[in-house]
Amino acid sequence: MLNKMMKPVVEHFMSHVPHVRALGIEFSGLGRDWAELTLPWSPHIVGYPGENGEKGVIASGAIFTLMDSVGGFSVHAARRSAAGHATLDLRLDYLRPARPGETVFGYSKVQRMTKSVAFVRGYAHDGEREDPLALMTGCFMFTKGAKS
Repeated sequence: MLNKMMKPVVEHFMSHVPHVRALGIEFSGLGRDWAELTLPWSPHIVGYPGENGEKGVIASGAIFTLMDSVGGFSVHAARRSAAGHATLDLRLDYLRPARPGETVFGYSKVQRMTKSVAFVRGYAHDGEREDPLALMTGCFMFTKGAKS
């Protein structure tokens, strides 16, 4: 469910962040402390071309970007705010390649928040949540009021 406050945040991010547009990442869902985005298969994000006319495998960098983006979205959802934050640390453990030609789904949920940091966990899958292709853990630092 996308509430009125979060709708402009989602719309701005999806239409104005160049790497999100370039990769073709799409909004899928947002809840109280979770978010889901999708990365549809496209020839321009293939890292390992297929053989004999088969579709190739999506590059791991594109999947990493998907997971960083969905982690950030889950932080916005949990904070119920468009307030700024930045990726402080993000770990992605790849379990297997995405199936050639399949859309990759990225899901993230905030596990804990302090006054200055949100801790998230998530996973990427290509249609079967029980068979993830990557597991993600990360933390995002709140930037509002921070001095650079």
